[in-house]
Amino acid sequence: MKPEITIVVLNDFADWEAAFLTTALRGGLYPGDEGRFEGRYMTPDGRAVESLGGMRVQADCDASALPDGCAGVVLVGGLSWQSPEAELIVPIVGEARRRNIPVGGICNATLFLAAHGFLDSVRHTGNTVEAMRQWGGDRYRGEALYEERQAVCDGGVVTANGSAHLEFTREYLRLLLPAQHEQIEGWYMFYKNGFYKR
Repeated sequence: MKPEITIVVLNDFADWEAAFLTTALRGGLYPGDEGRFEGRYMTPDGRAVESLGGMRVQADCDASALPDGCAGVVLVGGLSWQSPEAELIVPIVGEARRRNIPVGGICNATLFLAAHGFLDSVRHTGNTVEAMRQWGGDRYRGEALYEERQAVCDGGVVTANGSAHLEFTREYLRLLLPAQHEQIEGWYMFYKNGFYKR
């Protein structure tokens, strides 16, 4: 049985922000490669959610507990990270951090992480430090660790801005599969540059 990565999606999630990551986890990095993980989709209440593009995702579990055997948690960005439902995800992230399980957040999910203190002790990035200050207010104390980069991995936490789905995928895969650095970089360069470099 493959280790499972918990993919957290809320209503109005951004379809594209985890698409490359979930495909690489489940299907591998290149033709003929075997994926090493399974994705397990979590929503706050266990009900199906709909993406910004109209894609419906049926949840495998709700946010009542971090699934047994969870090998990673990924928060997919979107427009609902300031909703009451999003607050149900706070204990999930807290438990993952206590158990040293890799946590990733992209786009507005980074602002959620910042607003709940999860980025106060790790280098991180997101949709501008100003937005983190706005969302987090006095609860965000990690401004000195903010970096103006597409994606950052530090202390078991991967963060990325909303234009960095490929960089987010690369950093999270590196965290999960440190022995496959060369294959991950090849994967990244292919999707970044395409078949033909200009």
